[in-house]
This record gives sequence, C-alpha cells and structure tokens, in this order.
Amino acid sequence: MGYDPKLLYGDEKILVDTHPHWIMMVRSVVYVVVGTAIGIFLLSIGWSGAVGTLLSWVGVLVILGALLHLGHRLIVWYSTNFVITTDRCIYREGVIHKRGIEIPLERINTVFFHQKLFERMVGAGTLHVESAGEMGIQRFEDVKDPIAVQNLLYQAMEDNENRKFDRMGAITNAHYQQAAAPSGAASVADEIAKLAALRDQGHLTQAEFDQQKAHLLGGAAGPPPTA
Repeated sequence: MGYDPKLLYGDEKILVDTHPHWIMMVRSVVYVVVGTAIGIFLLSIGWSGAVGTLLSWVGVLVILGALLHLGHRLIVWYSTNFVITTDRCIYREGVIHKRGIEIPLERINTVFFHQKLFERMVGAGTLHVESAGEMGIQRFEDVKDPIAVQNLLYQAMEDNENRKFDRMGAITNAHYQQAAAPSGAASVADEIAKLAALRDQGHLTQAEFDQQKAHLLGGAAGPPPTA
C-alpha cells in the first residue's frame, strides 16, 4: 500500500515511497519455525488421556500463536510507509489505529544513521532525523539502504531551499514590476493631458498633438511642443 498522492500539496512530488526492510520479519519467521517445531513435537508425543489431550491443544496453540504473530508483522510491514517528497519527510503506520510523523524539509537539521554488522550485510539500518521544534530526534528503524536515503534527504533539502529562494525572487520581481507599472502609466497620462491642454489653448495643432501622443505611447521622447 503506497502513499496516497491525494495527500500531496500543490506541485509536491514523491521521491521515495518504501516499506520497511524485510529484516523486520526475521524474528517472526524464527518464532514460526520454533513454534511449529514445538507444536509438532507436542502433537507427536502420542500420550493418552487428559495429559495427551492437553499437550495436543498446547501444540496447536503454539503453532497458531506463531502464525498469528507472523500475520500481524506482515500487516505492520505492509501498512508502514517511509516517504520522502520534495517538501516533507513522512512516516505512516497502522491500519485501524494509524500513526504518522511529518517533518518539513526546511526544519530538518541533521540526518544520521546506524547499522549493525548484519544490517550492513543485508542493506538495512536505523535512520535518525534531527529537526527543530518539539519533535527533536525521530528514529526510523529497518530503513532500506539508509546511506542512500540520507544522501537523498540532503539533496531534497538543498533543492527545496533553492526553490524557496527562486519563489522569493519571483515575488520580489513581480512586486517591483507592479509598483513601477502604475508610475510609468501615470507619467505618460500626465504628459498626454498637458499636450491636450496646449492643444485646447491653441498652442498645438491637432497634427502636432497626434504626433507627440504617438511618441509618448510608443515609449520614445518626442520633440518639445512649440508654443
């Protein structure tokens, strides 16, 4: 079950969407193997009477308990997502009772990982994300290839910072253009009004007025009006 794209913001894109590493299932598989072996042993004793019946039921319960534990871990694995987007680091788990953590990339300070020997052999590890605010350090276990994820997080943080500066620059330029446009328009309108007044007073002919107006509207400075 992947992360729902409907939960993304605007032009946000998913960079990584992964379940935990299969190493989280190792303990459950061991329980199943050991529990099945114990259960079969108890069922095969063949004792008669109440003791034999009790041992048989215990064997069945041991096998069922191990299988239920494995099934539960499979559901947890399937319903857990570690997601990195262009804006956030997201962790979601649970089917009925859900739990989630979302850390904006601009609030992440440090990302570091820890791998034991066996985890290094299978490509898994624990990722620690230190962020500003109340959350502090978040620990994500059984992450696939934590070194690559760490590098990807830092790259996503840098790209996010660059986009933020680009947006700030675009907003600033738009603000300056918006502020300058009314001033320029007002200046041209004032000059045309002055020319119209000179025309109405008889100091300019209609042809001279039209010529000067065309120069103003075309952005070029016309010759000074003659009185």
